[in-house]
Amino acid sequence: MEIGKKIREERKKRNLQQQELAKMADISNTYLSDIEVGRTTPSIKTLMKISKALGVDCSIFLDEDKEKG
Repeated sequence: MEIGKKIREERKKRNLQQQELAKMADISNTYLSDIEVGRTTPSIKTLMKISKALGVDCSIFLDEDKEKG
């Protein structure tokens, strides 16, 4: 699964709107949207901000799917 899809999945698990997460991560809503739909890939710094806002370790967005083995 792509990074953006994983971010969207975690955001939805927490019942957050894109605007809410973007504000929490101090990034623009447009940028978060672009990340989630795969138009852009976040920098490590941005990924860390998003992870912190979601309360998860950023490695969950980088790990390959376990199903692919």
